[in-house]
Amino acid sequence: MGREDELVLDGIGEITVEMSAQITSLPQVNYGRSKEMVDGLDLLELTGNDIRIRLVDLASYADLNIFGSPQFKVSKGKGGGVFINLYKTLKTDPDHIYLAISPDIDDSTLVHQLAHVLDYLGGSKLMPGSLEPLGFELGIPADHLEHAEEFGYWLDYLKKRFDVQLDADDTIISYLYENDMLIKGEEIKEKNGLVLKSKSDGMFKFLSEKSQEINALIRKLPGYIGERAKDP
Repeated sequence: MGREDELVLDGIGEITVEMSAQITSLPQVNYGRSKEMVDGLDLLELTGNDIRIRLVDLASYADLNIFGSPQFKVSKGKGGGVFINLYKTLKTDPDHIYLAISPDIDDSTLVHQLAHVLDYLGGSKLMPGSLEPLGFELGIPADHLEHAEEFGYWLDYLKKRFDVQLDADDTIISYLYENDMLIKGEEIKEKNGLVLKSKSDGMFKFLSEKSQEINALIRKLPGYIGERAKDP
């Protein structure tokens, strides 16, 4: 569940119209199955929000250096994607949610980022990339907060909708969702440290107890790096 670690957004600071325009003027791209998936989702019907998704190139977005330093590093040869914070694009294009994706993005990464979009619009309402400070404060992995129960619902929905084989990390998230182990969005919003720490510890315990079953599920999947019992 650590994909965002290398694509995490820095603090957004103050966004000017000029900064926003640098992002919203990036050309649209169509990598992998991105157009098929985006065109296949009616966000108004699914979430009640009349907004659309615009896809831009991940490296081009990273190279903008809006705050004077790279926002993240793009790993060559490793497909990636990021949900661009809405506050960065709102001033010049309030009608779109922006996803930055790489040319070699795989189906699992695509549905992962689309699940974040659906979760933000019609689920937990949590903005991905914004919960690391809370996780640090409470001593909880940010991934436990970034992937709420509602995110798990949408990930499962998209997996089935587009017949996608999830990678190892997303398979773990899906497994946690199926076993009712993900933290609910409302619990995260309440920021009750005792509740969140208890839920996070419960997740670790569950993963440890189910380590053999989980490893059997993910052993042959992309992204598998060995035992995951202590690394959700």
